[in-house]
Amino acid sequence: MISISNSWLKGAKSLELRAATSLAGIWQAQGKKDETKKVLTPVYEWFTEGFDTPDLIQAKELFDQLT
Repeated sequence: MISISNSWLKGAKSLELRAATSLAGIWQAQGKKDETKKVLTPVYEWFTEGFDTPDLIQAKELFDQLT
């Protein structure tokens, strides 16, 4: 969570996405679906382009598993 907060404060959305995706993957494996959605959804939905980048592809795969 500290990495996500630090990235958010610095305006580094790609780093925030990477940290959120990592945390969301851990939480998903632990069965924490609600927490996973809460951490990943706002960061993922912020992006309007670049959906062919590895970080957004990974986030989308995880995001799709939640919906």
